[in-house]
Amino acid sequence: MIRYALRCDQGHDFDGWFRNSEGFDSLLDAGQVSCTHCGSVKVAKALMAPKVAQARDEEALTAPRDPREAALEALRRHVEANSDYVGMSFAAEARAMHEGEAPARAIHGEAKLEDAKKLLEDGIPVAPLPFRARQRVN
Repeated sequence: MIRYALRCDQGHDFDGWFRNSEGFDSLLDAGQVSCTHCGSVKVAKALMAPKVAQARDEEALTAPRDPREAALEALRRHVEANSDYVGMSFAAEARAMHEGEAPARAIHGEAKLEDAKKLLEDGIPVAPLPFRARQRVN
């Protein structure tokens, strides 16, 4: 994983974690890197100094840095506590519930972009979450 300091064309600074530099470049080229403040996709790497993590930094990496991160973490906990994680079966599960083939319940999971678009085109109410789902082991 690599962390980049980023800046949008509106001057907002924010961080992003990416698998590697090629992953960042491909997401940026596809318009999938957006400002966390205003949503602009005109984003570039900002000047940053490398930091070597020390043992005492581990807690700082998991603690919310500001009220927005705290709110996102609270939302994550609420979603995970009140819905079923269905993994990559999300699109199929959502469609089955919408068509009455499965009992309705709150779910969250993952879907390919084209599958999510098809759900919306078919009038199935879904929304992206502002965080990546954590896989749960039952």
